[in-house]
Amino acid sequence: MLFAMGSAEFLMGGILPKIAEDLQITLPAAGTLISAFAVGALVGAPPLAIMTLHWPGRATLFLSQAAFVAATAFSLIAEGYAGILIARFVMGLAYACFWAVAASTAVRLVAPDRRARALSVVVSGLTVAMVLGGPAGTFISELAGWRGGFWAVVAATTVAAIAILLVLPARTGGNMPAPDTAGELRAMKRPVLWVAYATTAATTAAYMGTFSYMGALLLNVSGLPLGWLPAVLSLFGLGAFLGLSIGGRTADRHPFATLGLGIAGLILVSVAIALFAPHMVVVVVLVFLLGVAGFLLNPAVWGGVYVIAPDAPTLAGATNSSAFQLGLTVAPLLAGLPISYGYNLASVGWIGAGLGVLALVLAFLDRRMSRA
Repeated sequence: MLFAMGSAEFLMGGILPKIAEDLQITLPAAGTLISAFAVGALVGAPPLAIMTLHWPGRATLFLSQAAFVAATAFSLIAEGYAGILIARFVMGLAYACFWAVAASTAVRLVAPDRRARALSVVVSGLTVAMVLGGPAGTFISELAGWRGGFWAVVAATTVAAIAILLVLPARTGGNMPAPDTAGELRAMKRPVLWVAYATTAATTAAYMGTFSYMGALLLNVSGLPLGWLPAVLSLFGLGAFLGLSIGGRTADRHPFATLGLGIAGLILVSVAIALFAPHMVVVVVLVFLLGVAGFLLNPAVWGGVYVIAPDAPTLAGATNSSAFQLGLTVAPLLAGLPISYGYNLASVGWIGAGLGVLALVLAFLDRRMSRA
């Protein structure tokens, strides 16, 4: 279900030239449509989580999907750039609300010792969107115009919203206490929680910064033929699924070991990409391993937030989704810094490794503060 909505975030990048041409705007102006969605997703989760705290989970999930469908449809029938820009921001808000409530709902539906596994299922929807949804939407847009891919997103989200009503229980509280707005806000004062959020942002930026430039690196440095690029990039998604599968099973019992192993793997893979960028076969293998390491740690990162703040499952999870979105947003900016100063594309691996080291320091700090 997150797959359908997440596809709208990753679809835009492949069709920016078509949008710019159709709307008669510059390519940078078209790029702000991506930023509008990202800003909505970044800032929307915490306030919307508080606003909907006492709403039934099923109703909130359905309404957020309905709002997403309405905003997406409006962006497709609007003729002016300003209208589309506003609609994209609203899409980001609805997406953030859905993600935040989906994560807290997953936690409420399972026993405490299965939370990381449940969260890995939620995050896997974004993985599918990143690896399959975006490219599939781009392909549809090539056949039916840039709006065609987004109409497919509208259709898929509508089906998912109906499935929510049919499958999810009306009440999803399980054995957890009733939501308490004041209690959730008090939980946000815990310093260790903000260290966990920083870890989320750093780990996300570490692997997504490298992956953002992987296509260009493979083509221009490793010498990969253009026709092989989609297949090789899909290895990242396969690795991500494997990482999520392993991390979802180990993070509940061994959260820090899972997190530490994932970050260490991320650092090693990033360094290897920087060192072996000209060697095509090696880099192809590293693309797969980058997905494994990057998503192995995700269940531990998300599950750790709910361990730190079990009394604030909605707001704590919502703020973590904002931290995740922050990592996605800054990743290409940070990874692109050395390129803008004249360094070659292999330098993105060093940025990824540096962010991984930062994440490892934060993870150790998180553990030390949690034990204090």
